[in-house]
Amino acid sequence: MKTIISYFSLLLMGLMLQVTNAQNDSISLAKKDSVNTSMEFFQKERDKIIAREKKSLKQTLEGINYRLEKEMITPEQAKQQRENAAKKHALNIENRITILENELELADRNKEHINSLSLFDEGKVVHINMSRDKKVPYDRRTTSDIVLAFGLNNAISDENSIDDSDFKIGGSRFFEIGWAWKTRVLNNSNAFRLKYGVSFQFNGLKPTDNRYFVDKDELTVLEEFPLDLDKSKFRMDNLVFPVHFEFGPSKRTETEKYFRYSTHGMFKIGLGGYAGFNIGERQKLKYDEGNDKVKEKLKADYNTNDFIYGLSGYLSLGGTALYVKYDLNPIFKDPNVELNNISVGLRFDID
Repeated sequence: MKTIISYFSLLLMGLMLQVTNAQNDSISLAKKDSVNTSMEFFQKERDKIIAREKKSLKQTLEGINYRLEKEMITPEQAKQQRENAAKKHALNIENRITILENELELADRNKEHINSLSLFDEGKVVHINMSRDKKVPYDRRTTSDIVLAFGLNNAISDENSIDDSDFKIGGSRFFEIGWAWKTRVLNNSNAFRLKYGVSFQFNGLKPTDNRYFVDKDELTVLEEFPLDLDKSKFRMDNLVFPVHFEFGPSKRTETEKYFRYSTHGMFKIGLGGYAGFNIGERQKLKYDEGNDKVKEKLKADYNTNDFIYGLSGYLSLGGTALYVKYDLNPIFKDPNVELNNISVGLRFDID
């Protein structure tokens, strides 16, 4: 029995020694892998730091060269700015690599897994962004925004003014939505801009005295409806391409990497016009016929002009502008009365 026990004891000790040796080997390999991983991480992050600072320096130098070409600075100022920029980014590289080394030492001392970098400053955790930044243009001369406008609409002629219009003053309205680009004209000033784009205009007219439009061959006339109308509305839909010359002050923001002009909330005057196409017209009628409520949507040519052109302007005292537009083309073709559409309302240019 003792012989058997001794045999099993020796066998157990041998197994324990094998396990211990295996554990020691695993620890050695883990330490070796940890060291290799730390070195690889350090080299990778160091290369990122150098590449990032070189890219930032390049953008700064491009900005200096741009200002020199536009005679915004003298050659002596450009030389000094280049030297300052080179020193700054060289020190940035040196400091960032030092921070990286300290982070690695801290993580190794506390046996932490290295997957990100952070700095601790007065109890705040500040993360270092090592991602690649998109190149920012030094000078962006063209910007874009959404255009929204709405207000009162009407139509006038030589015989009919707004005071004796055939259409309801408060009931006739317009709406416009579009996209506009704004380009700075001068190199070193933003006082003069060219604004251009594309818009959809919806011009509505509500006839007075229970009338509606009737298409009679080449003529389009207003006639009284045989029943009492709850609603009579004529709408023209246009696709136009506005162009305005815009004037007014702006705010300038400049850094080493870029400069921008902003007219947000500033006084602006825009004068210009538009041209485009009539893409549709329709008429809506609502009335009671006995006990039934009837809604009609009438689509016809109504002898309207296909080509649209006119004058427009806006005056902004902040984020909202007073907007006026006037169609130089008559709504209806010859031999109809020359009736021109006019709109007054508010305009919003949303950056």
